[in-house]
Amino acid sequence: MSESNEVLPLPQKRYYRQRAHSNPIADHSFEYPKHPNFMKWSVHYPGVLEDESCAKKVEFLDVGCGYGGLLVTLSPMFPENLILGLEIRVKVSDYVVDRIKALRSQNPGEYQNIACLRTNAMKYLPNYFKKGQLKKIFFLYPDPHFKKAKHKWRVINQCLLAEYAYVLGINGIVYTITDVKDLHDWMVKHFTEHPLFERLTSEDLDTDIIIEKLYASSEEGQKVSRNNGDKFLAVFRRIEDPYVND
Repeated sequence: MSESNEVLPLPQKRYYRQRAHSNPIADHSFEYPKHPNFMKWSVHYPGVLEDESCAKKVEFLDVGCGYGGLLVTLSPMFPENLILGLEIRVKVSDYVVDRIKALRSQNPGEYQNIACLRTNAMKYLPNYFKKGQLKKIFFLYPDPHFKKAKHKWRVINQCLLAEYAYVLGINGIVYTITDVKDLHDWMVKHFTEHPLFERLTSEDLDTDIIIEKLYASSEEGQKVSRNNGDKFLAVFRRIEDPYVND
């Protein structure tokens, strides 16, 4: 994501509209590194990383970032953390990239810690992130894939939880929120049954400044609010493997 001194206008969504759903199992055309060591992060965070020798790494990940609302919200809240959004849809990811470019040009020195990549998080996470690299992963209003035959497309399932546990450090946090009760129950069931995650209580969340931002920071969350829909939150902590002896 190269930078220039030109002040850019914010992109208009009407030029980036795309279908709301995408088949994550299909063979889309993606470029991705063979190993995290080959990823050129300085291209996406030029104001923070001079080159690949910098020790700073991506620590917050928004899976299915949509139009980038959460990224923009978290950027000033966590200026020392690199935050990345992943989006599978071409035009939507293009919008987020252009939005970040515009925000950087309009606010010199700000929004340098956020970026967006088009990729398939259900297939390529270990290509981008090392074991235990991430501190927070967000799943905000993921596609519910209502039909039973399409449940295998859901971004939360038994197999994928192993990958999320791999890239998430011990005591790392996973945030989930949805307006679909069935999907909420599905996600809670899979996380609570997995030996490497535990659900946080409401008391645990009282001091987490991120929680209130999850409800309406994303465009999907704002739409649910406009329609007076319900929102179901569940947050989980990555724990030590209970089957590994010291």
